[in-house]
Amino acid sequence: MTNTPETGTDATPATASPQVSAWNIANIVTVLRLAMVPFFVVCLFLPGTGWRITALVVFLVASLTDLLDGELARRYGLVTDFGKIADPIADKALIGAALVSLSILGELTWWATAVIIGREVGVTLLRFAVIRHGVIPASYGGKVKTVLQIFAITCYMWPGVPGLVRWIAMGAAVLVTVGTGVDYVVRAVKLRQVAKRARAGR
Repeated sequence: MTNTPETGTDATPATASPQVSAWNIANIVTVLRLAMVPFFVVCLFLPGTGWRITALVVFLVASLTDLLDGELARRYGLVTDFGKIADPIADKALIGAALVSLSILGELTWWATAVIIGREVGVTLLRFAVIRHGVIPASYGGKVKTVLQIFAITCYMWPGVPGLVRWIAMGAAVLVTVGTGVDYVVRAVKLRQVAKRARAGR
């Protein structure tokens, strides 16, 4: 779901091929997803079922572009360090905007929003903190986390979904979000240790 290669769960130092320009179709799709966030928020706050459905459609389309940029990057060899960083930031901006908006509207408890956003911000800062050692690629668990978050938010935005279904979906998203956050911390520590050993062996 991210424009990163499938590298499993091990964090290893990685750099993009120098001949791949950051200005490519995969990264353009990522930037477009980020640009859709403010439009989505405006639609969500406008009154009426029609605007609510419009916001949901924009959210789902933006979410689907996450699949598109990843597929484009892998198929055409357009994986770049910019994409590895920009893609998760775009994802977090979309998810974060949806959660905060739903909480402001009084439809989603603030603690769930705080836990998920806290984890996402923490992982993003962690990526930047260790970027001099290498880029931490997206894991399978991170992809599952994103799917669960999108599903849970869709349940809250879709008119008529029972409250119990919404709570179960969001509860699962929160649990996986926290679990994958711990995994990123472990991988960051391992990446730093590998980088240190590599420098010491020179």
